[in-house]
Amino acid sequence: MKLPLTLTHFTSFLLIFFSYCVVAQQSKPVAKTILNTKANGFKGIWYMIQPTGNEYAFKYSGGLGTYPANHRPFAIYVKEANKTFFCYGGTDENNSTLLHSVSYYDHRTKKVANPTIVLDKKTVDAHDNPVISIDAEGYVWIFSTSHGVERPSYISRSKRPYDIEEFELVEATELVGGVKKPFTNFSYFQVYHDKNKGFLALFSRYDAKHRRVIGYNTSKDGKNWDEWKVLANIEGGHYQVSALAGNKIGVAFDFHPNGKGLDYRTNLYYLESSDWGQSWHTVDQQLLDGPLTERENIALVQDFTTDKLNNYLLDINFDEKGNPLILSVTSKGPQPGPQNGTRDWHLFHLEQKSRKWINTVVTSSDSNYDMGSIYNEGNGKLRIIGPTETGPQAFNPGGEIAAWVSKDAGSRWTREKLLTRKSARNHSYVRRPNNASGDFYGLWADGDGRKESKSYIYFTNRKGEVFRLPSSGTTEFLTPEKLR
Repeated sequence: MKLPLTLTHFTSFLLIFFSYCVVAQQSKPVAKTILNTKANGFKGIWYMIQPTGNEYAFKYSGGLGTYPANHRPFAIYVKEANKTFFCYGGTDENNSTLLHSVSYYDHRTKKVANPTIVLDKKTVDAHDNPVISIDAEGYVWIFSTSHGVERPSYISRSKRPYDIEEFELVEATELVGGVKKPFTNFSYFQVYHDKNKGFLALFSRYDAKHRRVIGYNTSKDGKNWDEWKVLANIEGGHYQVSALAGNKIGVAFDFHPNGKGLDYRTNLYYLESSDWGQSWHTVDQQLLDGPLTERENIALVQDFTTDKLNNYLLDINFDEKGNPLILSVTSKGPQPGPQNGTRDWHLFHLEQKSRKWINTVVTSSDSNYDMGSIYNEGNGKLRIIGPTETGPQAFNPGGEIAAWVSKDAGSRWTREKLLTRKSARNHSYVRRPNNASGDFYGLWADGDGRKESKSYIYFTNRKGEVFRLPSSGTTEFLTPEKLR
């Protein structure tokens, strides 16, 4: 008889104990200051990593205020307030620091609140971008992530329900070997809230070999967190993306092959839980009995190693029958440019009768870091919104935004509409709000892919109309500018 994952705490503890010690020794505390200052409009962070020495300038770069794909959610629609609350990685006039910023779109007035800067993360690394959650009482939570162990993580909560004017720091703890420790280190954070069960967060921790170990944690109140539990620790580690629908949480992940370095990620795996993480299983109900440690395992959806393809995870959602929809991009290598071929956008979905995975190529683009989101619109209609079209900085992340539609549950796709055109900068990282409402359907940023630039914040409605948020303004509410 296989045991649920909750009975493997000791194994999980052994896997990450040394890593936790490293975190405790290396983390350099930053002043725990909640700024609670009003921004002067919407300014997104511009970020780059790894200069390439060629025309493409960097491995990836641009306006990355809604980066990375492994952070979620950036936006949540709340029916009771008729507002979409959202956060992003902001900055100052000189792009000199990462400001964790929060705002909301009022669906009644069609205006946005001038952002509140919750805190200064003391870095320009967009891997430290925040994510947002709303609890059952309407309090807004901001989870300030970290990139590894060099900087601490923070949790902040609004002082009043459905209000973003003031936040306070939450002195959170987690259990480590049964002992309470400060909960101040989490990377690639993905958080969900249930009115009865509290929070569940999937996130990564770096072990002593700098491998990204993926797992999850739960908390009734957001302050007292349980023992972190490992889902997978295969070879060089993982990236994961996740989604919640009803009582089901699904997580898709890749792995880094040994000896290849962290630029290489391949394969696709999938697990889901219907009991808030007490147990995890595959789509054919095979129960996980402990952390996955081998590349060949019950969760494998697609082996890309035989084709020598990298696989970059974009998004995951569920169809109306509760079946997973996983979106990813493949390429022949990590470097930007045409030498690694087209970047194919794959949708992995289930054939209903056989329960077998179907791999459908929707379209192709020109960068490993082109990122979009998938929407379930009911009656077999699916939508993808993302930078699938070549932008002004070809082969750099992002491009022009397009909407793709399938009316047969994902088997055939057509480009329905081009949302942006003749842009000065690439648009990238289109994020789907949780419980997305038609007026505020996707959130993203733009930025030059080859040199530091301004970065504007945008949203689209379901009709494909695009609005740019004002980059400056001193009034309490600002009017989005509709693009022609």
